[in-house]
Amino acid sequence: MSYFRVFVYGTLKPGEVNYLSYCAEYVVEFFPAVAKGLLYELPIGYPAMTGGESNVHGFVLSFRNPKVLLELDKLEDYHPERPPEENEYQRQKIPTFGLDGKYLWTVWSYLMLPEKVKLLGGKFLPSGCWTGKIST
Repeated sequence: MSYFRVFVYGTLKPGEVNYLSYCAEYVVEFFPAVAKGLLYELPIGYPAMTGGESNVHGFVLSFRNPKVLLELDKLEDYHPERPPEENEYQRQKIPTFGLDGKYLWTVWSYLMLPEKVKLLGGKFLPSGCWTGKIST
């Protein structure tokens, strides 16, 4: 059986605020994973990832039904027909790696344009880890 997969690093991770509403019912399996990028905490209460070479820690969620992606697109304010700067996040395919550094899959994820992160006052998280607890 083939699955479609999404790398999540914020509110969609197991145990975070949006996991139950958007993912729990549909997830077939999930794996701790790492992706290359830069992670930021936004003052509005959730994170943003941009391209980069640091490690961002999250999970790869596997789904049977690709329609879940439509709901995630709404949550992430992404519409493929809009100009990129009008979306909050950009959905794109990125490579993911296990905690041992071995390649897992190339999967969908939601990244934010660096200009939008700056506009929203994003604070770089050098640990590459985000939790729903706002740091001070």
